[in-house]
Amino acid sequence: MIENPSMQRVMDGSSWSEFCETIGMARQVILSGTAPGDPLTRAEGFRYLSRITRSALEAFVEYADPLAPVLFRPVHETVKMGADNPDNYYQWATISGRYDYGLRGNRGTIAYLGIGTYAGQYGSGQRTAETGYIEARDIALEPDGSFEVTLSCEPKSGNWLHMEPDTGSLIVRQTFLDRQRERIADLRIERIGGVPGPSPLTPERIDEGLGMAGRLVMGAAMLFASWAENFSKRPNELPLFDPTTSLAAFGDPNITYYHGYWTLAPGEALVVEATPPECDYWNFQLCNHWMESLDYRHHRIALNKHEARCREDGSVRIVVAHRDPGVENWIDTAGHDRGTMCLRWVRAKTRPQPRTRVVSLSELRSM
Repeated sequence: MIENPSMQRVMDGSSWSEFCETIGMARQVILSGTAPGDPLTRAEGFRYLSRITRSALEAFVEYADPLAPVLFRPVHETVKMGADNPDNYYQWATISGRYDYGLRGNRGTIAYLGIGTYAGQYGSGQRTAETGYIEARDIALEPDGSFEVTLSCEPKSGNWLHMEPDTGSLIVRQTFLDRQRERIADLRIERIGGVPGPSPLTPERIDEGLGMAGRLVMGAAMLFASWAENFSKRPNELPLFDPTTSLAAFGDPNITYYHGYWTLAPGEALVVEATPPECDYWNFQLCNHWMESLDYRHHRIALNKHEARCREDGSVRIVVAHRDPGVENWIDTAGHDRGTMCLRWVRAKTRPQPRTRVVSLSELRSM
């Protein structure tokens, strides 16, 4: 008889069966009566589950060794969640508060570089919280732009990023203002004092990893679907999002978020107006119902501080419409008639409330 429970679950296939059952149950989020039931939203919903399943398996099975952490891209052009920013280059690594780590690299020329440590995961049942954060302007650099940050629970000299005993992940956000000119930071991470190379694979790691992957798929799907449902109660508005809720969902502490739900009939446009505050970066973007950014590879579904055309008084008017209305700052709905949207200020001095209204295309041309 096998006494190790994880070994038993791997040997008899229970680990895999329960993983499959959990992601199977996630279909109820897509089929929920509170979600739109049109064919496009339904199809995107199931594609969304397949995408976050792919990312979850990489995070918790393929790259889940805190003794030999690997920075990989959990969210990108074909894996999206939680109003992912099209201007971001996201990186993620499994770490543990039991060890110390060194993060090394070169700053590059990217507009914004934020590095955070976090506890918990979506659907884990444990607390989800930021346990430490550092931004590039707070990091001492060598003349050539190189740097090293120590990650640990106890304070260290030099560049230091705080962890706590239950810290389990590192998240890096690199944000472009101008992708054509800027260069991302080249980063690598390693455990301090560790033996190079990955640890031997164990049944325990596979059992735990499959369980975590399944719970993340279910947890992330439920969380962001509930956000979208709440946003839809105030259509075509962009209220300030609760920063406490944002931080608990691994948001950036330097960002002020405005989340909303947009819906447009043919011949209508959504006008978003604001006077951007003094800040490092801002952007506005469209997402689908599942809070995935729309296809920014082939459509202009977002605008940032560098790209937008502002008025002489510093204000900006962004126009969301199904087709180009021939005005500045047009955002393409990419074949959608509804979804979520997000506006964010990064390191803003003030928090001006954006104004929104729906107008007809004929009215828009006369404005």
